[in-house]
Amino acid sequence: MADRDARRTFTAVVERDLNGRVVIALPFDPDEAWGTKARHHITGTVAGRRVRGPLDGPRLVLGPAWCRDNGLGDGESVEVTLGPEGPQLGSLAPDVAAALDARPEARAFFEALATFYRRGYLRWVDATTRRPDVRAARIAEMVELLAAGHKQRPA
Repeated sequence: MADRDARRTFTAVVERDLNGRVVIALPFDPDEAWGTKARHHITGTVAGRRVRGPLDGPRLVLGPAWCRDNGLGDGESVEVTLGPEGPQLGSLAPDVAAALDARPEARAFFEALATFYRRGYLRWVDATTRRPDVRAARIAEMVELLAAGHKQRPA
């Protein structure tokens, strides 16, 4: 089983693509490290400078603004530390995790969401701590919305 909460630290060589973005190839498979997901949202550092956002397959791509503000040169060797961002399945309440495990399509969609959307759903469910009947209904509704591909609850 993948160690979904583990941070990975490695040394990489900075490369630039034709658009001036910094591209850092990962020396590991994110799916093996953190579990298979449609999209991996990460947080960490590159040469001691904070980064966060989605991976582009097995590589980290940093846009021109990040590059301009952080001054990394092409061919420079840097230390990189990356880890999954936001709530991961291993840290969810048992009832929420069980409901997501029961609906693989909802689980896959939840894991591919940006942290903002995952936390939004979890805050909505956790707001029912004193009403277990409402909590169960909200978890069921959340799973149905996720299975239908909704990033957030309709207003």
